[in-house]
Amino acid sequence: MTGKPADIQQEAARLTELLEPTVASHQLILEEVQVRMAGGQRIVHVVVDLLEGTGGVELDQVAEVSRSISEALDSDPKDTAEPYELEVSSPGVSRPLTEPRHWHRNLGRMVKINMIGEENLLGRITEVTETGITLVPEIEVKKGMKPKTGEARNIEFSSIRRGHIEVEFSRAEEADLQELELDNYEENLEA
Repeated sequence: MTGKPADIQQEAARLTELLEPTVASHQLILEEVQVRMAGGQRIVHVVVDLLEGTGGVELDQVAEVSRSISEALDSDPKDTAEPYELEVSSPGVSRPLTEPRHWHRNLGRMVKINMIGEENLLGRITEVTETGITLVPEIEVKKGMKPKTGEARNIEFSSIRRGHIEVEFSRAEEADLQELELDNYEENLEA
C-alpha cells in the first residue's frame, strides 16, 4: 500500500468487507474502518457498535472483538505483510446521528438536529419509529433560567440532515445531588 488517498480508501473498503462477518459474530455492527499511514506504519481504526438497544459497547466486548479482528487481519490472504497498528473503539457522542438505529440507541437523550429546509432544533428524543422520531423541543430562555419544553413534534427521517447528541452537564449534576441526598438519608437512618 502506497499511502495515496485512493489506495487508502480502497484498502478501507476491502477491510470493511473482510471484517464485517467477524464483527457480526460478536453481535456487533461494523460502523467504520479507517486506514491511515503514520511514519510508514499502517493504522487500522475500526469502529463497532451495538446492533440495537441503548447504552454503549462494553469494554469486554471491545477486547473480544479486537482479538478476533486482529486474527482476521493476520490471516488475511491479500495482506501485504506490512506492519499495522489496530485501534478498535465504539462511537463517541460526537458521532453524527444519520441512521435510524443511531436514533434508537439514543432514545431519551438531548439532541441537536440539522433540519432540511428549516431551522435547527434542540430537544429530547421521546420515541423512535421506522420513519422518524418524536422530539420534545427545548425552548431557548435567558441564561440562568431553567429551560422550557415545547410541544412534542413528530419528525420524519427524510426531513433530518443529521443530528448530534448534546452532552448534558446539568443532568449529571442533578444525578450527583440525588445520589448525595440518598447517601445522607441512608447515613441518617443508620445513626
